[in-house]
Amino acid sequence: MKPSDELEQLLKNLHLNRILDIYSEQLSAAEKEDVSYSEFLTRLLRAQYHHRQETALAWRIKRANLPENWSLASFPFARNPASARKQIHTLAELDFIVKAENLVLVGPPGVGKTGLASGLLLKALENGYRCQFIRAKTCSTRCMLRWPIVPLASCSTASSGSTAFWLTNWDTSI
Repeated sequence: MKPSDELEQLLKNLHLNRILDIYSEQLSAAEKEDVSYSEFLTRLLRAQYHHRQETALAWRIKRANLPENWSLASFPFARNPASARKQIHTLAELDFIVKAENLVLVGPPGVGKTGLASGLLLKALENGYRCQFIRAKTCSTRCMLRWPIVPLASCSTASSGSTAFWLTNWDTSI
C-alpha cells in the first residue's frame, strides 16, 4: 500500500526518504505480523536512523580524502615488530583525539606510515569524528607560502570540541 499523498509530501519535506522508500513494505509486514502501531513506527524510525548513520559515515569518508583503502584490520602487522601491534591497538582506542594529543609517524618509506594513518583516520571516522587526510608535503608547501599550517590528518567532533593531528611522510628535502 502506497502512502497517502499528504504523508508522502510530509516525509519528503522532513527528509525522511528511507521511511518513504520502505513504508509500503513495512506496512504489509506489520499487517501480516499484527504488530502494534508503536512497533511499526519504531521499525520505520530505526531504518531511517541507520540510513542516516550510514550516509553520514559515507560522507565523512568521502570528505576525508583517504589516500589508501586501508583499515586497521588490513594493516600488515606481520611486517612490524610485535610491540607495534600493541601500540597500534592502543592508538586505535583514539584516546589521543579526546586528549587533543598530536601523533607523528616517522620512518623510512614503505614501512606503513600512510597505511597506519589511513587506518586510524578510518577508525576515527567510524566513531563519528570528522577528519581529513592531508599529505605532509602539502603542509610544508603551505608553510613555505606562509599559509596556515594544515596537518596531515585532523579529527574533531562538535561534541568534544577537541582536535588532534598527525603527520606522516615528512620530506625534509623540500
